[in-house]
Amino acid sequence: MEKNYPSFIHLIDSYLYETLKQLNQKEVIVQTTKGTVSGYLKKVMPDHIVVYSGGSDFHIRIQQIVWVIPKR
Repeated sequence: MEKNYPSFIHLIDSYLYETLKQLNQKEVIVQTTKGTVSGYLKKVMPDHIVVYSGGSDFHIRIQQIVWVIPKR
């Protein structure tokens, strides 16, 4: 009898991921499908980023990012 196990399929946007890695540890503005977050890019992972803003960490899925720009 064959057992069925859940599987996870995740698509990585390699171009955006590489761009985000270059902006790591810098001030950024991130537009998501739900709104804008402005703050310090603390961490970049293949599936999400962590932006520190207003005293809190925001964990943003890369799939939800519309655009990102460095803050000057």
